[in-house]
Amino acid sequence: MEIQKGLLKAARTHNLGELRRANAGQDVILMGWVHRRRDHGQVIFIDMRDRFGITQIVLDTGTDAELAQVGSKIRQEFVIMIQGTVVARPDNMANTDLPTGEVEIHVKSLQILNESEPLPFPVVESDKGEASDNLRLKYRYLDLRRPRHMDNILKRINFVKAMRRALEDENFLEIETPYLYKSTPEGAREYLVPSRVHPGHFYALPQSPQLFKQVLMISGFDRYYQVVRCFRDEDQRADRQPEFTQVDIEVSYTNQSLFLPLMEKVLQNALTSFGAKTISWPLPRMTFAEAMEKYGNDKPDTRFGLELHDLSEEISASSFKVFKEALDLGGIVNALVVPKGSERFSRKDFDELGEMVKKAGGRGLAWAKIVEEGGAATWQSPIAKFFTPELVANINKKIGAQVGDVVFFGAGSYATTKASLSELRNHLGKRLKLYKPGSLNFLWIYDFPLFERDDESGRLIARHHPFTMPHPDDLAILEESPEKARASAYDLVLNGYEVAGGSIRIHNQALQQKIFSLVGLTEEEARSKFGFLLDALKFGAPPHGGIAFGLDRLAMVLSGCDAIRDVIAFPKTQKATCLMTDSPAVVPPQALMDLHIKLRATDIKDIIHE
Repeated sequence: MEIQKGLLKAARTHNLGELRRANAGQDVILMGWVHRRRDHGQVIFIDMRDRFGITQIVLDTGTDAELAQVGSKIRQEFVIMIQGTVVARPDNMANTDLPTGEVEIHVKSLQILNESEPLPFPVVESDKGEASDNLRLKYRYLDLRRPRHMDNILKRINFVKAMRRALEDENFLEIETPYLYKSTPEGAREYLVPSRVHPGHFYALPQSPQLFKQVLMISGFDRYYQVVRCFRDEDQRADRQPEFTQVDIEVSYTNQSLFLPLMEKVLQNALTSFGAKTISWPLPRMTFAEAMEKYGNDKPDTRFGLELHDLSEEISASSFKVFKEALDLGGIVNALVVPKGSERFSRKDFDELGEMVKKAGGRGLAWAKIVEEGGAATWQSPIAKFFTPELVANINKKIGAQVGDVVFFGAGSYATTKASLSELRNHLGKRLKLYKPGSLNFLWIYDFPLFERDDESGRLIARHHPFTMPHPDDLAILEESPEKARASAYDLVLNGYEVAGGSIRIHNQALQQKIFSLVGLTEEEARSKFGFLLDALKFGAPPHGGIAFGLDRLAMVLSGCDAIRDVIAFPKTQKATCLMTDSPAVVPPQALMDLHIKLRATDIKDIIHE
């Protein structure tokens, strides 16, 4: 009998976010979850919820015994269907917090479609604190019911719709590329898929469709895009997942000066359609070298200042041993000025910031408060005694430090000093609330180095990927000074996050073979890994270039979230596990035999131990 009661026998007439005062007097059928229930004795008020919104329904239990009986059973997250009449609320009783707040539904009949057991955590937002991350991920289907989290997913969906429309308005074609691909270990570790049909052979899940989209350009599909899943078997961080999504793009007959404005046009149309309308176009641009000098990294948050200043030349005149040792070893000394910071930091704060800088790789943190003494701006600092008044005045003038400011100093190698002060800068920007949380600051970074040195082997590796076109002005130095060559590559940065990256590609076989040689691939190795691309480049490959927007990260920033898993329906944990489905999981021995895989004894022991 209970099963019979739960069967659906009607269709809903409206969703729970669309009824307004103009609908007053209409009979409606609504379905959804019980969001809240308030029993006032003769009347029960229920907020019903679906993905469109919330509507209040009213049960007059004082005059309808059957309605009272059913209404008494209802609890949060029950799924119900009601039939009733839309009634306009008096103006002084309208709920201005809800789009549907001008009306309520007076219920004539109510059916419980399904009941809910007590919840492991409340779906209704409360001030009792957040459930643990693991609990939320285990019951992800409940977590996604919460309006805030559902709204994040809906924002992502709407942005993807807007991107598709904007790309198709520019004659882009959506083309799928394979998931099962040949293993070409470059960069991050790949996920391998064993072949049952070909014993001992493996596919790899793609880290990106890079080679396929280049082949599509050679095939004549001159404007391609794809909303595509990509996979990397790497250690996780807050903004990384083992599987992620890109809006992947490639264009023929282009160069950097043509491609970036095209992407801005697409992005502007998508963001305007999405609702982000306060961005100034065209977007600013900055070279890699300038970003490193001013901000210490290649994805600077430009919502606030606190730029880095190079004081290496000035500091050489001081007697401070720590700074002089850094310079003698070929390092640098940089400073960062916090305007009006003297009253905002205690000695304990300085100590804590110093420890943070050390954790970021720096040697430590020196500081100075700018104070007035004898009519001049001087330093109140543990290191002040190592600097003459003339040198202090010279440094203050160069970095624009004034009375009431605080100056932070970092010294050491170029890489560690820039990285640690960049970490400090981002921390201070957030701590001191130097920007509006909802602001969106885009920035193009370009002129990246073409190569970098691998820390372990010391050999050249491609900074972007080995299919990136060298900067046209640097082709002549590839042979003798490849480390000085710039790449025709570009990143799009948003609020300190890299949200897109791309490059103009090599379309000449001889140049492609040259780049492979510079990164240590023999002709045989290059042909083994990328033979089909080398062959394709021989048959009239057009100039082409592209970009990949990191959809998860972009959606995260646009939605105002702190982690990409807040905009992914079913994310993995930091250990790349799914707590809801309990994966990865052990498979039956026969399945491994079919794939010609044999586990090591140590692996079996670990599985038994688990």
